[in-house]
Amino acid sequence: MLILERSKLVQSSPIAAATDTALSEMFLDRLCRLADCTGGGLLQVDRWIAQEGALPPSDLTLSLFGDSAQVFAQGTLSHSGFLLIAPIPTIDETRPLWLALWDTRSRSEISSQILLARVTELVGQSAMAGRRAAERHRQCLLERASATARIGIWSCTLPDERLTWTNGVYDIFELPRGSLVERGTSLKMYAPESAKQMQALRAEAIATCGDFNFDAQIITAKGNPRWMRITATVDGLDGKARRIFGMKQNITEEKHMAERMRTLAQTDALTGLANRSLFNARLEDLHGQRNGLPVGALILIDLDNFKAINDTLGHAHGDTCLIKTGERLRQCAPVGALVARLGGDEFAILTDGREQVDMERLSMKIIDAFQHPVQLGMHQRRIGASLGIAMRAAQDADTFYRDADAALYSAKSAGRGTWRVFRAA
Repeated sequence: MLILERSKLVQSSPIAAATDTALSEMFLDRLCRLADCTGGGLLQVDRWIAQEGALPPSDLTLSLFGDSAQVFAQGTLSHSGFLLIAPIPTIDETRPLWLALWDTRSRSEISSQILLARVTELVGQSAMAGRRAAERHRQCLLERASATARIGIWSCTLPDERLTWTNGVYDIFELPRGSLVERGTSLKMYAPESAKQMQALRAEAIATCGDFNFDAQIITAKGNPRWMRITATVDGLDGKARRIFGMKQNITEEKHMAERMRTLAQTDALTGLANRSLFNARLEDLHGQRNGLPVGALILIDLDNFKAINDTLGHAHGDTCLIKTGERLRQCAPVGALVARLGGDEFAILTDGREQVDMERLSMKIIDAFQHPVQLGMHQRRIGASLGIAMRAAQDADTFYRDADAALYSAKSAGRGTWRVFRAA
């Protein structure tokens, strides 16, 4: 009878029963009927979490609940005809769980041992079913959390390079879930520079059984550019790498947000040009020692009649004038140049020192651009511009700026609407 009803009992796991009263009662009711016992219970640590049928024997004590299943036949206990106690495997080892079955009727030694064996088998199978269900639930929660955080788990055995991905990784690469992926195939989806850096970090981690973190650019199977954060750890034995594994997370939005924040921090809100902060950062690396982008020349631009526009037409038209000034300077500036608004009606251009620029021609182009009047609502105003130019030599950033400022002062003193290049005395 027990064998025929095995599937019904396994459906209600004692592990689940330990935390669910309804499952506890269902599990005990089925087991009592299958074992033909008058009562049963589940004991966790030192308390009953569920009981079914007749009350337990009065002489049932905690000392009877041990690490192995056993039967107490008639005569072993003063008030019970039959008692079976079996430990139930649990996920949390700090909270042990036992099953107890009892009956007022006696059982023969043989039938008691047969019943013990069958109940132990059923409890074991039921516990395994509970563990599998718990693992499936854990995996489901992991997949949901991974999907929310756009994270996937990956591993790669060594040296055969066999990949295993969770759904999250397939989603990042926009590949069909569960499809067979060769490492060489996935590597081709990395941007060349990212692939080169990742391969170097990976080789070092494998050689040292270490780990690494890296942000890589990829192009997905559907052609979408993405940023992916890789964390990797090498599992080894006796200093020999056997497996490399970790997480991959889609950080595209994070990267875009960081880029937007960086752009906002370095951009003049009114004109969209570089602001003084970015200008200063570029000026401080005048000779390109940090970023390899040396400055060629500095052009300081000051509008000649801007104050009159603010005073007569108002600040709204003044702002429009500044915006149009930025547009004209952008159109005049050579490729690779940084165009910045330093504040008020002060602008600057830093040319790329790696490019040859005809400064006289550029200066004339800027002056000519401001010969045309600016349309401000119903009004047209001519503003004009004065330019001060310094050429990079061996000077430091402060001296370089002062040289251009001195040239600008000379241009304005010459009657405005012109340019001057700083010449050392």
